[in-house]
Amino acid sequence: MNETHQNQQDATYDVIVLGTGPVGQNAADHARAAGLTVAAVERELVGGECSYWACVPSKALLRPVIAVADARRVDGARQAVTGLLDTARVFARRDHYVTGWNDTGQAEWLKSIGVDLFRGHARLDGPRRVTVTRDDGARHTLTARHAVAVATGSRPVLPDIPGIEEARPWTNRHGTDASAVPGRLAIIGGGGVGVEMATLWQGLGSRVTLLARRALLPRMEPFAGDLVARGLTEAGADVRIGVQVSALHRPDPAGPVTLSLDDGGELEADEVMFATGRAPLTDDIGLETVGLAPGSWLDVDTTCLVTGVEGGWLYALGDVNHHALLTHQGKYQARTAGDAIGARAAGRPVDDGPWGDHATTADRHAVPQVFFTDPEAAAVGLSAEEASRAGHRVRTVDVDFDAAQGAGLYADGYRGRARLVVDLDREILLGATFVGPGVSELLHSATVAVAGEVPLKRLRHAIACFPTVSEIWLLLLEAYRRG
Repeated sequence: MNETHQNQQDATYDVIVLGTGPVGQNAADHARAAGLTVAAVERELVGGECSYWACVPSKALLRPVIAVADARRVDGARQAVTGLLDTARVFARRDHYVTGWNDTGQAEWLKSIGVDLFRGHARLDGPRRVTVTRDDGARHTLTARHAVAVATGSRPVLPDIPGIEEARPWTNRHGTDASAVPGRLAIIGGGGVGVEMATLWQGLGSRVTLLARRALLPRMEPFAGDLVARGLTEAGADVRIGVQVSALHRPDPAGPVTLSLDDGGELEADEVMFATGRAPLTDDIGLETVGLAPGSWLDVDTTCLVTGVEGGWLYALGDVNHHALLTHQGKYQARTAGDAIGARAAGRPVDDGPWGDHATTADRHAVPQVFFTDPEAAAVGLSAEEASRAGHRVRTVDVDFDAAQGAGLYADGYRGRARLVVDLDREILLGATFVGPGVSELLHSATVAVAGEVPLKRLRHAIACFPTVSEIWLLLLEAYRRG
């Protein structure tokens, strides 16, 4: 960290960034590239939730689980898989990727690009002013000439049910920083976090019960959740749909936890994890000093400028604007907003029209997401239901992956499905979904097609190599042409 600025009580910068996760870092980087002075404030670890408790550790832990599952799907390789995962080495791999929860490297990177890091709790104190309170009680007052960018992220939401405090449940953080495998793990929630954590801990040897109020991955095409549920069940997990927890009991802090279910049954587990949603970390950042409600999601325009705040200086990036709670989408917003801040500071025109340099158009039309389950589930753009609800005249095209020879060579008995959502009036893709082993690497081609609004007539000339899983594109486009 830059100790000179840490010891100053008052300082003025062109831009102040609240939060130094990947989103805040990208905003700071692009503002610096525009020649602006930047201060960044962090109350926890530089690198944020993604680096230490979410994307990075979860994928570091999941990769060995999926690698073994992939090997078991290939004759000749499955015979070599004769033992269980070495959980100590899996946890050590995770520890390597989170650098032992030490943020020195990322803090040094901020310093290397000329960003001054202030450690402590940041609160807005009226227009363009931020107060930073350090752990030792010392306070700094920072003033922004041009912009304050809020990139404070989100936190897990626990339901208000009897016994929740007594049960001491896991959240996503416990799910990724734990270093012991519970014998029995109950996971509540069928969204992305829930299904990934079920895949992870079942693969590490826990007996997982996954409880969901409705179908798994409910925001994706229905077949995605169905195939993921089937994969979890075949791996040994107990997947229960349409079940809710009504109460928790854990009288002995070192003992098991009992879940009372709304169907009248009970479930005993050694640990219980809730993956039931997120809330913005905006409850204690001084929003009330600029006329906004503490704890609220922040509404923004296409450049991520917060609406309802006079003067055009407050930006909200990443989870806090509720566009898409995905690291890569927040980084996209941060790059776009950082460039917009630079343009406005220099008095240059802001290109905020659809697909402009300073517009986050993809937030509404081309958001990609992957869930690293077994099978993987990947999607971009609109589902068929979303597209129809938005008023598009659409047609869906579905193809099973077993029709692609490359998929069969990738894994014996490869099982999966792909869907395109086609805008019939313009004959472009509005969305695409892939479910199957390794499909995460297929998604970017679909993202390019959706974001680029590539006509299907042209897309058929993009030839997939033989024999690859990507042959599914040829089969999808041929199925569309043949009606």
